[in-house]
Amino acid sequence: MSTTTTPPRPTALSIIQSENMASRLTDKVVVITGISSGIGIEIVRALATTDATMYLLARDTLKAQHALGAIFNPSRMHLVQVDQSSLSSVRAAGSYILSRTRTVNILINNAGVMAVPERRVTEDGVEMQFGVNHLSHFLLFQVLKDAMLAATEQGEFCSRVVNVSASGHRIHGLNAPGEYGFEKGGYEPWKAYAQSKTANIYMANELERRYGGVGIHATSVHPGLVDTPLGRYLPAEHVEAMLRNEAVMRALKSPEEGAATTVWAAVGREWEGRGGRYLADCREAEWGPDDGDRMSSAYTGHTYCPREEGRLWRDSLEMVGLEDVE
Repeated sequence: MSTTTTPPRPTALSIIQSENMASRLTDKVVVITGISSGIGIEIVRALATTDATMYLLARDTLKAQHALGAIFNPSRMHLVQVDQSSLSSVRAAGSYILSRTRTVNILINNAGVMAVPERRVTEDGVEMQFGVNHLSHFLLFQVLKDAMLAATEQGEFCSRVVNVSASGHRIHGLNAPGEYGFEKGGYEPWKAYAQSKTANIYMANELERRYGGVGIHATSVHPGLVDTPLGRYLPAEHVEAMLRNEAVMRALKSPEEGAATTVWAAVGREWEGRGGRYLADCREAEWGPDDGDRMSSAYTGHTYCPREEGRLWRDSLEMVGLEDVE
């Protein structure tokens, strides 16, 4: 009797190997947020093998260095303190990076919070999940934009932005203008999370539309279902139910596997000179029904929407105090 085995999932390190990127980015600069736990550590572990110079953003840099352990190489890695619930802190972190380098080749927006049980706001009065997951990363790109334009090598290695989104975006798109923070009520943890993850995708899509022609390309990725501290707000009974679900357990990825799609988007030859796509399982996501299933890796009816993408970009500029240059 023959048996079939599930092929091993790619890991972040296996992507580096298959793309032949080990020691190939010695002259490149990478900026990564959210590097002190979960897939952030594995993204750093993999990209460290490329010998790129790395600026690693974390709220607690001592905790981050401890979490990275032997991965941390002070000759090529620079820890940068940032509180992503504070736009002034994001500006300061970006300014610090620009004081150390005039170019940035890759920006990986990985940090995030999920399913905050009660409505909370950032230092700037923005709903927490929208502020941390989307707006802080939007501002960080704006601060680093000129350095990314200076770094791009069209035809060789264009600058790349990778936004870590999630299949949770399938639950809900954007709120109406002026209601991103559920100011009129109706706050639900998963709905707010979904809006922020939709915003990650929309930012990447609009960024590609605006800057792809001048050499900055952007993608968004769903890492998969990964057991990380991101789930710290989940109720215990919710976690226990997931652990008893065979389908969930089969889909569960290790952090090494969960980091693979992000690393593929950051260095894969497939994404040289193009972007504006939502990726999952190290491939471009396929269409799926509008069923709100946050376990599905498929894209849904609102994943791509140029009108809403443009609206979010313009509103985000206003929210961080910048003007639209176009």
